[in-house]
Amino acid sequence: MDIFKIVMIGIIAAVMAVILREEKPEIAMQVSLVTGLILFLFIISKLDSVITVLKYFAGKANIDILYFSTILKVIAIAYITEFGAQVCRDAGECAIASKIELAGKVLIMVLAIPILAALMDIMIKIVP
Repeated sequence: MDIFKIVMIGIIAAVMAVILREEKPEIAMQVSLVTGLILFLFIISKLDSVITVLKYFAGKANIDILYFSTILKVIAIAYITEFGAQVCRDAGECAIASKIELAGKVLIMVLAIPILAALMDIMIKIVP
């Protein structure tokens, strides 16, 4: 199973980072970053099948492609934001991590505007 590979890579990298942190902290940070990127790329390839299934159900439910693509973009921004913030926290840069999270929230809000506008139109039509 893939989870065993992911966990083993994570454990090996964590042990290497702990050992290196004492002697070469800059290399320990690089090990952590590279490991995170490897794991991120590994799981990205798995998301293709999930997106295919979601597209299938969106088509069956007659969901407008604008809404569907917006939802996928919001999910992607959330995951990428979380990854970047965690990398910054691992490096001891909590202030930068917080700014990354704020930027992600703002971008999600900007992407949600078309959905909010459509919702407001529906509410206006319902309420006389």
